[in-house]
Amino acid sequence: MTLFLDVRCGGSGVNLKGRVIKLADVIACEMRDCTSFEAMQEFCGQMCEDPILPKYPVYASNNWYYAYGKSSESEILADCDYILNLTKDIENKPYMVIDDCWQEHHRLNEYNGGPWIKGNEKFPDMKALAEKLVQKGVRPGIWVRLLLNEDENIKNEWRLSHNNCIDPTNPEALNYIKEDIKRICNWGYTLIKHDFSTFDLFGKWGFQMSPLVTDDGWHFYDDSLTSAEVVKLLYKAILDASVEASNGETLILGCNTIGHLGAGYMHINRTGDDTSGVDWERTRFMGVNTLAFRLPQHGKFYEIDADCVGIDGGISWSMNKQWADVLAQSGTPLFISVRPNILDETEKQELHEILKVASKQEHHVIPVDWEETTCPEHWQDKDHDIDCKYQWFEETGLKFNPNTIRYQTFLSMTE
Repeated sequence: MTLFLDVRCGGSGVNLKGRVIKLADVIACEMRDCTSFEAMQEFCGQMCEDPILPKYPVYASNNWYYAYGKSSESEILADCDYILNLTKDIENKPYMVIDDCWQEHHRLNEYNGGPWIKGNEKFPDMKALAEKLVQKGVRPGIWVRLLLNEDENIKNEWRLSHNNCIDPTNPEALNYIKEDIKRICNWGYTLIKHDFSTFDLFGKWGFQMSPLVTDDGWHFYDDSLTSAEVVKLLYKAILDASVEASNGETLILGCNTIGHLGAGYMHINRTGDDTSGVDWERTRFMGVNTLAFRLPQHGKFYEIDADCVGIDGGISWSMNKQWADVLAQSGTPLFISVRPNILDETEKQELHEILKVASKQEHHVIPVDWEETTCPEHWQDKDHDIDCKYQWFEETGLKFNPNTIRYQTFLSMTE
């Protein structure tokens, strides 16, 4: 096993200015009389002793995987009515999460950054919309990309030199980010999903970091901080601002975040890449895998979000039903993207029963065959009262994309 620590400040050496820092605590342990999954859960618990977790089971509607950014207030309210119909007589209220589409400068398929000061013509009043959602009977949630922002009031010295995104190590810039969070909380949104921060800080996706997290030749405004310290500075600021503005009632959901650095700073973490509303193979490859293999972190680092169930007719209900069911049975947050009126009455009733399970999170199945396959099919709870067998492969077999991303492997480096 190789431990590789990139302790630079961005793409340059860190200037500690006489400071001494601890780079890592390395934990090793031997466990007996337990399964490999139980050992991993215990190990994750030893690595994080102070997680923050939601006070109630989180499940939600989020129209991204059928709308893909093309939406409006009226469509959000229609989605709200639909999820309320699907969750009729369920005591725990679902969230209605507004994804990328609402912000002032939104340009479909071109720009998904800020400013985050107000909505656009399709979302004329974000505070009023949150109030309408509450009146209807759901919890309001919202998506935001904090570091990509073309607000002309942002000073040049607040920006990163390599990509022009906001540099959170500049105190004024960090306050600007915190004000965005406070504003959204004050509008009445009680779940904030902040996205893209890893890419916007370092200019790479995770699979490109083999092994360095960013390119050479640049550093943050405060060059005395390592990149890991910068990441934690940002996560802590987001959490602190939400606590200050909402008295701790707003949940933080991280997406494209660095998982172990987010433990203790976010209630929920989107642990995998995007699933899909049109391509089952992507959902199988990304969703089932991240649910199974990040599940030991659930409740130990944060709650894990293995991403949405995209229901828009492009994927068969038989496959999406299984995906929704395993998410619900696992006791992790279930997010669905379902186009209103796409399901027939039988399918709606089946989804209603799944959402009922998700609303309580009393079941906690784990992958039994996770040492044998990258896509576990056999799931059980601890007492074997629940025993689920899933079929994740379509009858036609795998559908390969000839232009798919090829993930790099990192070989051990030795002297």
